[in-house]
Amino acid sequence: MVQHVYERAAQAPGVAAVLVATDDPRVADAVAAFGGRAVMTRADHPSGTDRLAEVAATLECDIVVNVQGDEPLLPPAMIGEAVAPFADPAVRMTTLRRPFAAAGEAIDPNVVKVVVDCHGDALYFSRLPIPYGRNTGAHLVEGIVSKHIGLYAYRRDFLLHLATLPPTPLEQAEALEQLRVLEHGYRIRVAVTSHDSCGVDTPADLERVRRLVAGTQP
Repeated sequence: MVQHVYERAAQAPGVAAVLVATDDPRVADAVAAFGGRAVMTRADHPSGTDRLAEVAATLECDIVVNVQGDEPLLPPAMIGEAVAPFADPAVRMTTLRRPFAAAGEAIDPNVVKVVVDCHGDALYFSRLPIPYGRNTGAHLVEGIVSKHIGLYAYRRDFLLHLATLPPTPLEQAEALEQLRVLEHGYRIRVAVTSHDSCGVDTPADLERVRRLVAGTQP
């Protein structure tokens, strides 16, 4: 799975280097076996963001993109879409959203939902359907809530600052580390993508990805 993610990330235009941050020697050995580059990190990081920041502190770059290792079908174009908002110097962190591909996604707790403000910045992320349509009784309010795609990009200095911030109540309640950013009063620009990805969060997801890679499922 890691090799699929690595190779797709390397295909994104403008990417200077792809690194796998891990605290597991087995992962590092697997990456080395296919010719990739792994960086060993401490084992006590509370989140992936903290692990990423440890590696970013050793790099000389302006933008750092966090591609999670459980996204083997990530379209490389998504990385460019996440980086594009940095043309605005006020943007310090970005992620992606897209319309739901199926109605069931809106009620699936493994699919994270996001709502944004009038500038495209995140207001909230949740595993539950948001917002509740009081006048319609509908949990899915068309055109307001989107599926969150778990790919993040940061200005390097902002990423290093985030790693100094303590975990927050909403982050811990939802088990969504991006909520730490919002709870500390910072903004996340959420770009719209037409692409989708199939993250592996459950055994069923893994089987679906295997079928897709094998070409046995449309």
